[in-house]
Amino acid sequence: MSGHSKWASIKHKKAATDARRGQLFTKLARAITVAAREGGGDPDSNFTLAAAVQKARDFSMPKDSIQRAIDRGTGAGADAATIDRVLYEGYGPAGVAVLVEALTDNRNRTSADMRHAFDKHGGSLGEPGSVAWVFEKRGVVMVDAGRYSEDDLIPAIDAGAQDVSEEGDSLKVVSAAEDLGAVRDALERAGVDIESAELTMEPRNVVEVTGTDARAVMRLMEALDDHDDVEAVHANFDIPVDVLEEIAA
Repeated sequence: MSGHSKWASIKHKKAATDARRGQLFTKLARAITVAAREGGGDPDSNFTLAAAVQKARDFSMPKDSIQRAIDRGTGAGADAATIDRVLYEGYGPAGVAVLVEALTDNRNRTSADMRHAFDKHGGSLGEPGSVAWVFEKRGVVMVDAGRYSEDDLIPAIDAGAQDVSEEGDSLKVVSAAEDLGAVRDALERAGVDIESAELTMEPRNVVEVTGTDARAVMRLMEALDDHDDVEAVHANFDIPVDVLEEIAA
């Protein structure tokens, strides 16, 4: 929906700030390690690992660091992986559904931190299964809507993309999770610069949020996303761009 922005079109811009702080490299390494442990160390046969490695490359993570993270996941490294993937589900202000993917070596600590973040920012941590049904795993590629039109993204459709839509100042290309690499490659071969490409949990429905609820939702999302153990945060809010600009001012 033009004139609106969902979390998918906000968080990739925020990631650049995280990278400058150095925080992102730790999260990227953990994601690679867990993906390698869960699906094997070959990106050609493990699309989750392929997406994690590509994201690390996008942020100029050194090749040696990427390989060490893979080795930890497969047990080939000096220190075997002890990191677990944990999913937290809850509700934010205005009934927004929130799904948090965490990678942690201490479940009790992370669970307590997640509960505190939800409580502090007007939300509530839910039971397993309470909001997971709202989301489905998809590949999402973001490109600059100021430079490209939907016509420029036809190669993505030919490569398996299922939908192209405008969100804020970006165009969002959605594909099946396993087609993310092919869609990205097709766009790059067509000369389209990629803002971000990642596996994410896309909401099946959205909740429009405005006013003070929008501010509260953004505070919750940023608190969760900034946590060292959090790999990704997914939510089904939809905030008008003018409201986001007012919040950022």
